[in-house]
Amino acid sequence: MNYNIVYTVDAIRDYIGRADTIAFDFETAPDDAWRDEAKAALDAHKAHIVGISRSAAEGSAIYVPFAHRVGGNAVDLDGVMEYLCKAVLENPGMVKVAHNLAFEAMFLYALGIVVCPPCYDTIAAAQLTLKSKFEFRNLSDSGLKLMATSLFGADMPDFSTVTAGRHFDEMDPADHGTLRYACADSDYTLRLYHKFNAWFAKNLPRHRTIVDQIESPTAVYCGMMKYNGVPMNAAAMRERQKDAQEKLVKLRAEIDAMTGGVDIGANASTSAFKKYLFGDLGLPVLKTTEKRQEAADDETMLLLTEYCREKRPELIRLFELVQEYRKWSKLKSTYIDGYLSHINAATGRIHPDLMPLGTETGRFASRNPNLQNCPRKDNDPVGVRSFIVAPTGKTLLSLDFSQIELRVGAFY
Repeated sequence: MNYNIVYTVDAIRDYIGRADTIAFDFETAPDDAWRDEAKAALDAHKAHIVGISRSAAEGSAIYVPFAHRVGGNAVDLDGVMEYLCKAVLENPGMVKVAHNLAFEAMFLYALGIVVCPPCYDTIAAAQLTLKSKFEFRNLSDSGLKLMATSLFGADMPDFSTVTAGRHFDEMDPADHGTLRYACADSDYTLRLYHKFNAWFAKNLPRHRTIVDQIESPTAVYCGMMKYNGVPMNAAAMRERQKDAQEKLVKLRAEIDAMTGGVDIGANASTSAFKKYLFGDLGLPVLKTTEKRQEAADDETMLLLTEYCREKRPELIRLFELVQEYRKWSKLKSTYIDGYLSHINAATGRIHPDLMPLGTETGRFASRNPNLQNCPRKDNDPVGVRSFIVAPTGKTLLSLDFSQIELRVGAFY
C-alpha cells in the first residue's frame, strides 16, 4: 500500500493532482471537557477533527494530521482547510466519497462547511446492492471493515487494537500503525465506490442514480440535522417523570391489593404473575408464546377480560389495572426516562441518528432515540409530543400526508 503522511498544501495538491474523485475519512477525538465520556469522539459537539485521510487512487492514500498531541501536525492549518474546501469539499467538479457520509458532514457542518454535490455515500450504495443472489444488504451488513474483508479479502486494522485505549489524538500520526489505520479507511472507501458502481452498471443502473442524486445528498443533510438536534423541554420532562412515578406507585398498590402482593415486575409479565393467573386463579391459557409458554401480553389481557365478563367479572378490574400499569410504565421508561438520557449535556438537545435507508419500506428511520415513535395524542396522558419545543423565536410546523405511498404509486 502506498500510504503517506503529508503536512503542507503543496503536498496535498501534488497528491490530488487532476483527480475528479476523492474518498475521504476523518479521525476524531474528544475535547478536553469530554475526554472521559465513552463515545464523545463521535459527537461533533464534544469532539474535533484530529486528521483527514484522502484517497485519489486505489491502493494509495495520504493522511493530513490536524490536532495530534503527539508528533507533528500540518503546517498552516487554515491554509490546508481553505484548500481542501475549494479543491474538494465545495468543488462541483469533484466527486466526494465517504463511508457514512452523514458523520463527515456533521463534523464539517460544525466548522461551517457544507459538502457540495456531487457526493457519494458508500454505506448507502452498500444497501442498494445485493449481498447474495436474492438478498440486499441491510445496515448491519454495510460496515466498512466487514465489506473490506468480504469483498476484497482485506484485513483492515481494528480501532481498539491500534489505539490500545488511547484517543486518536494521543497517537503519533507518523507511526506505521496509526498511518495505516487512517489511510485504509479512505482507500477501501474508494475501492467500494468503484466496486459498487461496476455492480450497478451491470445489474441495476437506476440504483446508481438513486445513490448519486438522492441518498448521498440526503446523507449530507442528515449529518447537518443530527448536528442541529431537537430542542427538548427537560424541565417539563422531569416534572412529568415525577407524575408518572406517582401514578405507577398507585397502580401497583391497587394491583398488589388484588393479587396479594404477587411480583409483577416492571411490565406485569413475570412468571410469578403468570402462575397467579393460570395457577392460583385457574384461568384458561388463551394464548401462548412462540416457545409454547403462557402469554401475558396486552392481547391476553383483552382475551381474559372477555372470558371473565360472564364467568369471573370480579377480575376485570385487575386486567384493566395491568394494562394501565403497562401503558404508564412504557411512557415513563421509553419517552421520559429514555428521552432524558439522550439529552446532550453540551447542547440541551437530542441528536438522533437519522437513517434514510433504515427500513425495508424505504422510509426514514431514527435511533438513539427513535423520535418517530411518539405515542398518539389519544393514548398519551403524559403529552410526549409537547416535550419537543421550538428554538427561541421559531415555530414548529407539523405536516403529514395521508397514504402518501399509495398516492405516489398511483401517480407513477
